[in-house]
Amino acid sequence: MARVVDTSTDPVPPLLRLVWLASPALPIGAFSYSEGLEAAVEHGHVHDDASAGAWLSQQLRLLARGDLAAIAEGIVAWRAGDEPALRALARWLRTTRDGAEARLQSEQMGQSLLVWLRGQPMATAAQLALLVDCGEGRPAHHAFVMALALSTIDVPVDQALHAQAFGWAENQVQAALKAVPLGQTAGQRVLARLAAEIPAAVAEAVATPPARRQLFAPMLSILAARHETQYSRLFRS
Repeated sequence: MARVVDTSTDPVPPLLRLVWLASPALPIGAFSYSEGLEAAVEHGHVHDDASAGAWLSQQLRLLARGDLAAIAEGIVAWRAGDEPALRALARWLRTTRDGAEARLQSEQMGQSLLVWLRGQPMATAAQLALLVDCGEGRPAHHAFVMALALSTIDVPVDQALHAQAFGWAENQVQAALKAVPLGQTAGQRVLARLAAEIPAAVAEAVATPPARRQLFAPMLSILAARHETQYSRLFRS
């Protein structure tokens, strides 16, 4: 079936739902994670707006072939009611978090988003039950829950991903302002660079089939592991 949720009773228009789900104010704790950026600052890889922009640009490309591609597939699968595809996607998300902090971030944000979603007239009770069951005893990951939430909004997949990518960019620039640190004007230069690169990242995500999704980034994994024992920290990852 093409649609599995009747959103006609939702008083919030689709565009506002899309912005809401991408907002840094969404109560899922995204602001508390730097996703390795703080460790990159600690080890000298990021030290100004140019290096922060270069670092986050690489992160965006990783996001495109990883979690953004997963969200794209998840939106299609939730709308089609494709349970085998959803279960396979949930397993992939569980097994590709290669560090403790990455796993905890994905699970914590996923559970917080699920709490929010249960209070909204968006997903059905059957969908929410399937989402939990797909976890096979583990908390649902952020990208999996986000795919369900976005699937209920009557917008094309690429528009949903554009909003999510920009929300991620805003959070990461805010982390850079604190961790590098950067001024507001420098932060806007970084955000402008990322915004210009988001369309290509989204196009790559939409075109990436499940067999080619991957999150292989050895330097990031090493830095994330070092961050777990970093002496002084502002962020949880």
